[in-house]
Amino acid sequence: MTINHQITLDADLNWQLTSGTIPTPAADELLIKVLATSLNPVDLKRRTVTKTVLGYDGYGEIIACGTAVTDWHAGQLVYYAGTTQKDGSFQDYQVVTAAICALAPTGLTVSETAGLPLVSLTAYELLFEQFHFPAQANANLGKKLLIINGAGGVGSIMSQLAKWTGFEVYATSSPSHFDWLTSNGVGFPIDYHNDRSHKTLADYPDQTFDAIAVLYDMTDYLPEITRLIKPFGQVGSIVGTAEPLALTLLKAKSISFAWEYMFTKTDYNYQVASQGQILQQIANLITAGTLHPITTQDYQGLTVATFDAIAAELTTGHLPGKKVIVY
Repeated sequence: MTINHQITLDADLNWQLTSGTIPTPAADELLIKVLATSLNPVDLKRRTVTKTVLGYDGYGEIIACGTAVTDWHAGQLVYYAGTTQKDGSFQDYQVVTAAICALAPTGLTVSETAGLPLVSLTAYELLFEQFHFPAQANANLGKKLLIINGAGGVGSIMSQLAKWTGFEVYATSSPSHFDWLTSNGVGFPIDYHNDRSHKTLADYPDQTFDAIAVLYDMTDYLPEITRLIKPFGQVGSIVGTAEPLALTLLKAKSISFAWEYMFTKTDYNYQVASQGQILQQIANLITAGTLHPITTQDYQGLTVATFDAIAAELTTGHLPGKKVIVY
């Protein structure tokens, strides 16, 4: 029997290469031979709270289908973000609920595809489901979106989705990443520093933005967000904070605030199939040339050295795009 190699954690939370058996798909699942994955900040956060195999991006080939699966077949190539409730993609073979998978976009490399699922779902859900903006071409013309931390994985996809739907897109980053921002649809790069060499948030007048997506700890940004957001605007974040947020600052403008957590749907069995549907829409937009991938570097092999290298880079918090592991 083929060995199922896995990257797991030892008692000291160090990566280790282990082996297990190939899982058997339940009635509603697919057995997938994983071809590529990526390491995300959420993997590093969840190391201390789970004993499951991590890995929340996946691209691979269907090997077998559960008895209740009728719309997939062996040999198809799919991509998906997985769930916290089951073993993830840091292994050779993985079982995944069929409903959260989508056919992989055509015309991309293995690594380009594997860098898309988690960040695409996060960006799409915040922009279109939490903020309730229409997900249609040019449907948001005349509106302005600010993305704080725009060069990371989520920001790099969100800016493309926002531009597609008509937003004027503003985003913060280091000036060294301004070219990356503009390549992903940002019309107005903003320096998150305050050295005054480039435009900063302080240069923009009150009530500039219809929506602000905060992809970083928003504690220090909250006063500026309160100033910059329009009345009845939308503010949302994907990053938890160490201290409670003083959201009453937003009350006077009747601002709606949203948390986005990509795993909510699968954690609570809520509209699970919508994630597969969103990924299929992302694939269609990729194939049409409307969106493009954001993978910036490939690593080869399911090895401890690979995971150590990427984890060390992720902890800096200043990486553009996505780094992907090809098996």
